[in-house]
Amino acid sequence: MGYVDFEVPKELVPQILEMLSVAKDGGKIKKGINETTKAIERKTAQLVVLAQDVTPEEIVVHIPMLCKENGVSYAFVPTKKELGTSVGIAVGTSAIAVENPGAATEKLQDIIKKLPKHEKKK
Repeated sequence: MGYVDFEVPKELVPQILEMLSVAKDGGKIKKGINETTKAIERKTAQLVVLAQDVTPEEIVVHIPMLCKENGVSYAFVPTKKELGTSVGIAVGTSAIAVENPGAATEKLQDIIKKLPKHEKKK
């Protein structure tokens, strides 16, 4: 998995999925690679979550780089299925961007604190 560039602590994965579930109800999320990419480029994404089982990986390999360039935190969860289920869709999804966490704001901040820092490139 060339695009998975760090290990998300196992205990953080359920917290990320739960935060996404709360954010989808009262906040604003973008689902899918194209929507996620746009959210990062528009600087509206606060956190990007990627599935680790995306094939071919070329379709998501640009997202971590884009996140780093724009100073956006990102995390990985094991499967597209888990990611899709957490936001109430029956099919798996490769990527989700949280634009507004709604009631999950505190959870989101807590998760971001536990992830590697990605400083904006000058």
